[in-house]
Amino acid sequence: MARDRNQGEDYTGPLKRLFLGVILLCLLGIFLLWRIDSPRVERFRAQVTDRIVPSFDWAMAPVTGAVNLIRDFQSYQRIVEQNQELRRELQQMKAWKEAALQLEQENARLLDLNNVRLDPRLTYITGVVLADSGSPFRQSVLLNIGARDGVVDGWATMDGIGLVGRISGVGKTTARVILLTDSSSRIPALIQPSGQTALIVGDNSVAPHVDFLETPDLVRPGDRVVTSGDGGVFPGGLLIGQVATDPGGRLRVRLAADYERLEFLRVLRHHGQEQVSTPGQIVLPDAAPNPGEASDG
Repeated sequence: MARDRNQGEDYTGPLKRLFLGVILLCLLGIFLLWRIDSPRVERFRAQVTDRIVPSFDWAMAPVTGAVNLIRDFQSYQRIVEQNQELRRELQQMKAWKEAALQLEQENARLLDLNNVRLDPRLTYITGVVLADSGSPFRQSVLLNIGARDGVVDGWATMDGIGLVGRISGVGKTTARVILLTDSSSRIPALIQPSGQTALIVGDNSVAPHVDFLETPDLVRPGDRVVTSGDGGVFPGGLLIGQVATDPGGRLRVRLAADYERLEFLRVLRHHGQEQVSTPGQIVLPDAAPNPGEASDG
């Protein structure tokens, strides 16, 4: 058995050496053939190249596919980065759009204020609404103007269309406005075209009711309601709204002012004929002295 193993090793060694020698001779022959500068050899090399090289496309396919895959991945990375950049720009554009809409709305409010036709003798100051009371028992807003701007208790305030309320409480830099819808609001009014005088009484609803009408039959829904100027506190002719009726048949006023978007208010400087020392005097002015008491003095 040991002899057979030695015989197998003796045959394998020479065969390996022979095979290696043949490969070396072939490589040497190819090298010499490729180095010979002869037209006939050149034609032979061209024929060999034409025969062998096209058949190696299948071998290059994985390499080509890998290169294309790498390029596609790099392209995908660029697309992801561009997508992220576009998302950031979109967020910025949304913020700019929101800012533009807010500026557009503020510009519209200011234009509305400028379009209000008032008595040329009246002057005004415009304030920004800071906050509202948010209470069902008190309807008021706070302005960013006050005593330093010359604001006085009792002055009327308007938005871009109609009367909003009156100043009731003045600080150094702020002032509170009692809205027409507040239960403490009482505004002398004139109903057109009938010429009926009335009192617009707030009741914490969106439509104050019309009270103290002398002849209610002359008043129709849709009639124009303006301030009468009685008492000398409010100037006359300021638009309040239009007459409307509730389901119970009671006359109310559909206010012209847009209470849902109160951002800027115009405070009218109107000193009137009476000096208001307390907001209560707007509704109940000081009673005139009794002639009998005057004569006793």
